[in-house]
Amino acid sequence: MFFWLSKVLWFLADPGNLLLIALVAGTVLLATRWRRGGQRLLAVVAIVAVVVAVVPAGVWMIGFLEDRFPAVDEPPPRVDGIVVVGGLVSPVLSRARGRPAIGGAVERLFAMAALAKRYPRAKLVFSGGSGSLSHPEDKEAPLIGPLLGELGVDPARVMFEDASRNTAENAEFSRRLAQPKDGETWLLVTSAFHMPRAVGCFRRVGWPVVAYPVDYSTAGESEPPIQFDFLTGMGTLRAAVHEYLGLFFYWISGRTDALLPGPG
Repeated sequence: MFFWLSKVLWFLADPGNLLLIALVAGTVLLATRWRRGGQRLLAVVAIVAVVVAVVPAGVWMIGFLEDRFPAVDEPPPRVDGIVVVGGLVSPVLSRARGRPAIGGAVERLFAMAALAKRYPRAKLVFSGGSGSLSHPEDKEAPLIGPLLGELGVDPARVMFEDASRNTAENAEFSRRLAQPKDGETWLLVTSAFHMPRAVGCFRRVGWPVVAYPVDYSTAGESEPPIQFDFLTGMGTLRAAVHEYLGLFFYWISGRTDALLPGPG
């Protein structure tokens, strides 16, 4: 139920969808006796669009999440296992094109290959099922083995978890598969902005992982104070709102151990 509800609520809360709905509603009102209301609504849409295009609010919000866990310059001397959260390959697009369709989170895969070579005795887990309502049969994990092979990692060494549909299930099902022991050191690899929610989920299932954030998308303090790109502004705002809503609803539903998980 949580999985289905999250998809529906996100459709309604998506800033892009809200702006489009307001645009359509304002246009329709122009042809009715509420014409003045339609004009006002369209004016609000125009103002919001300009603000989104100029003010990098989404970048600031994502940057805060990316800085929540520090980057790992020197990994621990001893690592017993590495678990990588999926989200770097589109299963539906891969099926349609007949080859793995890799997205912007590909650094997760590169980090997994590099860490696997650095720690040849470490256990490896890749967690990625299907997050699609319409194509639940298209899973991500089966597509990763050949890609790892091309990067010099034996797929037979990896435990593939393909039942998870969201971050909470990534943690639950990966723990069930890996069976980590007390005192072991496990690295968690995922995008930096997603790390707080992911760590919170893993802690919630009793797995104290070490954060290994990758896929940074903001430049921190060197980010420009303004931007002039509506598409970029809306894209980053959508990603930020999605993640903050995820943090909130995961927390109130008991799927993370804190509203904004952090180091320690």
